[in-house]
Amino acid sequence: MRERWFGATGRRVPEIAVEGELELDEALVLDDVSNPEALHDAHEAGRPVVVRAASAEAVRDALARPEVASVLVPKEHRELLDLDLTELTYG
Repeated sequence: MRERWFGATGRRVPEIAVEGELELDEALVLDDVSNPEALHDAHEAGRPVVVRAASAEAVRDALARPEVASVLVPKEHRELLDLDLTELTYG
């Protein structure tokens, strides 16, 4: 399981997790990465950023942003935990 830093908390978390199975504390939770200012501001403040995603492409797009600590996938799309991100990104 690949992990990322959870903002400035000193914790490492799975880069992809099922929604409801990860303690979010004070994380900024977004539905997508369309607001780069919010991502940047949270990252600068050390606040973890978590993004919801229900497709492989949305997971890839979220994890392409260095500010994103983790991507949350719906329980009904648990198969997204097993994505081959290298293949998805580079073909």
